[in-house]
Amino acid sequence: MPVPPLDLPSAALLSPALVDRLRAAGCVFAEEEAHLLACTARTPAQLAVMVDRRVSGLPLEQVLGWARFHGLRVVLEPGVFVPRRRTEFLVRQAAALARSASAGSASAGSSSAGPRTVVVDLCCGSGAVAAALAVELPGTECHAVDIDPVAVRCARRNLPAGGRAYLGDLYTPLPPRLLGRVDVLVANAPYVPTGSLGLLPPEAREHEPRVALDGGEDGLAVQRRVAAGASRWLAPGGVLLVETSERQAAGTAEAVARGGLTATSTTCEELDATVVVGRLPAA
Repeated sequence: MPVPPLDLPSAALLSPALVDRLRAAGCVFAEEEAHLLACTARTPAQLAVMVDRRVSGLPLEQVLGWARFHGLRVVLEPGVFVPRRRTEFLVRQAAALARSASAGSASAGSSSAGPRTVVVDLCCGSGAVAAALAVELPGTECHAVDIDPVAVRCARRNLPAGGRAYLGDLYTPLPPRLLGRVDVLVANAPYVPTGSLGLLPPEAREHEPRVALDGGEDGLAVQRRVAAGASRWLAPGGVLLVETSERQAAGTAEAVARGGLTATSTTCEELDATVVVGRLPAA
């Protein structure tokens, strides 16, 4: 659902002292955070508890119980990975490729009443990417997978009616009927090298699950497993999109190519986002 604006009753809960306390705790956007907290709290007492949690270091989104993502309000429970704004680039790229494929099918004479686009979101966390793609691509058949049961619980709340979220490791819990039928496979798999976890901001390091951050020695361990299994699940001409870093893009592309896909990479400087795209040959 869209993020609501601050209403006047909530605005009345704001005070300079609240903003000052958040700023003293290191919140760079203290005034904006104060507005969001006041907008979400139903009573002054609840607001006080939320501010205490934020000052103690919890990510703002976990305190609010929701996160802004691609124009949506995504339900978020404590301990669940917070969707990053850079990942909106992954959504935009996936939606554009899906639309391009649909347009190509139409120009080739395929029926407009053909099968729905099938989207699978691996390492889905709260299901934010799958939920955003469902909005971008109306009528999409959405599936999402995560190994964290709390994340899957959130995803089940965030996916549209008919969307399915599964608990398990990568492809393992997906229904076999999806083999060879997935049009768009997206993966925001963990890609922080194990040795760099200590360099993450405390909000991530202390309050997000390690399994959502730790990508192994070089950060690409989970990505390699995603790429290795993709060709079995993709439909002919289907695409795999993997979020990565600009520094790791060459390694991600190599893994995707080894999985039998044609690999390219694209970067958005504004969002500091990099996505590697792998395409399964149509024939």
